[in-house]
Formats: sequence, C-alpha cells, structure tokens
Amino acid sequence: MATSAAAQAPSPAPTPAPIRHPNLFDLAGGGIHVTYSTTSITGKPIFSYHDATQSKQFTGDQIRTTDTEIGTLVTVTIFLTPDAGSTTFTLLLPIVTLRTADSAHIATYGITTLHRFSIIGPPQGQSESYTAHRLQGSASFVLF
Repeated sequence: MATSAAAQAPSPAPTPAPIRHPNLFDLAGGGIHVTYSTTSITGKPIFSYHDATQSKQFTGDQIRTTDTEIGTLVTVTIFLTPDAGSTTFTLLLPIVTLRTADSAHIATYGITTLHRFSIIGPPQGQSESYTAHRLQGSASFVLF
C-alpha cells in the first residue's frame, strides 16, 4: 500500500513568538512615581518624575543611561544648586523580555542621591548619600 508524500511530511513547528524588549516603564513606590520611555514620537527618550514636593519632565540628553551587569541605570538631575551640589534620581531597569504579551510586571529600585559640594571644594568625608526606593509597575512595548 502506497502512502502519499504529503502524509509523510512532518507538520511544521510552530513559529516562536518574536522577542521584544519594553520601551515604556511606569513605576511607583515610596511616594515616587516615574515614567520612562526609551523613545517617543520625536525619537527622543522621555522621563517623568513625581514625588510629594515636585513634578519634573526630562527629555533627550537630560536623561543619562549606563548599561551595567545588573541592568540599565537611567539618571536625571531633579535638583541643582550650582554652589551647593545636586540631587539625582537613578532608575535601575532590569532586563525584561516580552514574548507572549506586550507588557510585564516588574519590581526594581530607584535611588535618590544627594551630591554635596561647596564653592570651597568637596566636604570632608562622604560626598554622596543615598536613599533607595522600592518601585513596581509595568514594562511595556508600545508603538510610537
């Protein structure tokens, strides 16, 4: 008894879902809410920071990113006093892979850093102090 070639051909393997990485992060915790978009309709990144005393918007080169072994550090300057120092906020973004959905829940940290300085030079001892904030929310892939 002869069998047809079509009956013997294995069925094709299902195509795996494309791997995507998020480009929009919406996170909150400890009285802080941040939204970070790696791009926008203008092609530039956007970072929004809100706490109990201030709301700030940053775009383009006001946002500094550094890739590290533990994730991407996204830093903005939230307060600047030329003769006394500054305060920065750094968001630690973990690596997130999106396969079957356009978003995923994430938990991470934001770090507020007080940088001390004076017109007569750096202070004695430690120049920076840190406050870590536990943040959680969503990491999403969106089209701009």
